[in-house]
Amino acid sequence: MSPVLLFILGVVFVAIGIAVSIALHEVGHLLPAKLFKVRVTKYMIGFGPTLWSRKKGETEYGFKAIPLGGFVSMIGMYPPNKEDGTVRPSSTGMFQSLASDARSMAHEEIGPEDGNRVFYRLPVWKKIIIMLGGPAMNMLIGLALTAVLLMGFGIATQTTAVADVSKCQVKAGETVDPNSADCKLTPAAAAGLKPNDTITSFDGKTVTSWDELTGWIRASAGRQVSITVERDGAAITTTVTPVLSARPVVGDDGRQAKDADGKLQYQDVGFLGIGAQTTLVPQPASTVLPMAGENIRQIAGVVFNLPARVAGVAQAAFSDEPRDPNGPISVVGVGRVAGEVAAMEQVPLQSRLAALVGLLAGLNFALAVFNLIPLLPLDGGHVAGALYEGARRRIAKLFGRPDPGAFDIAKLLPVTYVVAVLLMGMGALLIYADIVKPVNLFG
Repeated sequence: MSPVLLFILGVVFVAIGIAVSIALHEVGHLLPAKLFKVRVTKYMIGFGPTLWSRKKGETEYGFKAIPLGGFVSMIGMYPPNKEDGTVRPSSTGMFQSLASDARSMAHEEIGPEDGNRVFYRLPVWKKIIIMLGGPAMNMLIGLALTAVLLMGFGIATQTTAVADVSKCQVKAGETVDPNSADCKLTPAAAAGLKPNDTITSFDGKTVTSWDELTGWIRASAGRQVSITVERDGAAITTTVTPVLSARPVVGDDGRQAKDADGKLQYQDVGFLGIGAQTTLVPQPASTVLPMAGENIRQIAGVVFNLPARVAGVAQAAFSDEPRDPNGPISVVGVGRVAGEVAAMEQVPLQSRLAALVGLLAGLNFALAVFNLIPLLPLDGGHVAGALYEGARRRIAKLFGRPDPGAFDIAKLLPVTYVVAVLLMGMGALLIYADIVKPVNLFG
């Protein structure tokens, strides 16, 4: 299959995954709303003009033209104006008009038969459950995909089999023609080691893991040791002398570490010139929650520092600075990464599928964490409004004051519009950056 077709298939796979994730996010709101008897008028995937819809019961289900989200419409999201018999002043400000317009839209479909089926009359705990239903659904999807990734596919684990043997000794950043007189054979090449050899013994010790073997090699610089490999079913023993070589210092994130000045770090250790083969090793169920938790922790760190991260993206997009591979990306960037993963024909198909599943798991965790930001129009903003309402009512009861009633979250709509504009601007910036300065995860 051609790389172009594989790239397209990778993009389509993730696009469908994102669409399903968004649809299920809205189901997370829909189900508890119906459970609590709130009248739900619409369940839509996308925005803009309606492409297709069908009404079932009291709810219209459908798809809209712009597939960048979805929504569930519940009647009575905002409480009505308090009727006190007075006439509202005509010189109302923009903020008051926005709140009034929002209330009118929220109540335009309410009939006398709806009674207590409006959202604003729900107890605080029910409002919170409904608004947390979407992020909770994404968390469950991410957890399920993590389980598939770890228990079904497994984690790429280095084996004791040799993947490749370097012919020439080279310093970091240098290249040497393997056929030239400048090529000084690596200890592995000089000893006749070959790809697909399985190392069974080193310096008289049985080799059980690649990490164990690497530690022994690094500690054996300048010393001749025996090495036994299994090749085509036969055991072959020879000797090697690891040379002292500057090798990259790798951090906990798997990337080369840098010093305080930003320079790549190296250390002098024993070196043979061999690479390990990797294989996917299924993990037990006990690894799923820790892996999911670590994924969520990393995503939360990005979200917590989002303004600074976005500023870094902007600086990279309009300068020669490289993109931070751990920074935020748009759906365009996600699609590009998915396409590149799918098109890596040198990587086994199973590993590519595992990477795509892991990408979707991370996206769902990101959707969940991002939606928990306590700002409207995000779900976290509605949760914050419900918590404020509950606190206000509890304080009023504590001091013997009248119940202040439902919190009029429509008054916060101006903030909502500002946040929405900022989110759209951030999305446009990330899309631009992912086109002109994409994240390079494989180089």
